[in-house]
Amino acid sequence: MNITFRQLRLFLALAETGSVSAAAKLMHVTQPTASMQLREVAQAVGVPLYEVVSRRVYLTEAGQALARTARAIASEWDAFEQGISGAKGLTSGRLKVAVVSTAKYFVPRLLGSFCKLHPQIDISLEVLNRDHVITRLRANQDDLYVMSMPPSDLPLEDHVLMPNPLVVIAPAGHRLAAKKRVALPQLQSERFILREKGSGTRMATDAHLRQLGFAPAAVLELGSNEAIKESVQGQLGVSIVSRHALGPHLDGLAILNVQGFPIQSQWHLVWPKGKRLSPIAEVFRGHLMDEAAGWMQSR
Repeated sequence: MNITFRQLRLFLALAETGSVSAAAKLMHVTQPTASMQLREVAQAVGVPLYEVVSRRVYLTEAGQALARTARAIASEWDAFEQGISGAKGLTSGRLKVAVVSTAKYFVPRLLGSFCKLHPQIDISLEVLNRDHVITRLRANQDDLYVMSMPPSDLPLEDHVLMPNPLVVIAPAGHRLAAKKRVALPQLQSERFILREKGSGTRMATDAHLRQLGFAPAAVLELGSNEAIKESVQGQLGVSIVSRHALGPHLDGLAILNVQGFPIQSQWHLVWPKGKRLSPIAEVFRGHLMDEAAGWMQSR
């Protein structure tokens, strides 16, 4: 089977982008060149590797197996390159990190000092919902992952990064905003504006409310923290969100002092168990843990 390493890289780009044109752009080749190279890969393997439906690429079972193989080879090569760079006293390389959407409120700040220390390192930061991050985690597509609710069915290296308190928010001027203590049943008449099912915040919220024996009378589901904050500001209801999603200024919102809150959730830094971190990923892991600890002490 005669397939070049560059062709494997191209096929991996196809698998990760779902588009021939996007893969071509990522690999800095023209689309006709990418199409020709991908046909050569399929011919070398001898079975269909993907099909195109409505301009979207879907891998066959053989294509998925080839993508896993290409990813493993590329990961080993990247680790080798970084090891050689380290031996030469260089710090160039590439780091890939995937985080759930709520983590976008603090991870970029923690990345800042790392970029200043290692300006030659290219960093790819994927901000996705929990399901998509877990899909990437299962496929081992990135070096490290940040989420609040790691999947329990995957063997993982799991390090607690920092607390992720979930608080009850209401519009500024809400009837309970000035209360020093609010019993949860006092919110029974409120509409609860919550993240979609499957998000880490929603999973922790549902479990906590069940434990307290509380069921909201009405629920509105929204897919982003921005939409939730806008809806609460517009007096559509109350919500339960990560304190990190609010920032230093509440801007038309109030945190209610509800009995049983905040929910004591945590942010986790994870990667597949048994995965050998690249030298850059290992340095970044230590840096991220140190920066998160320092950042929390300063708050």
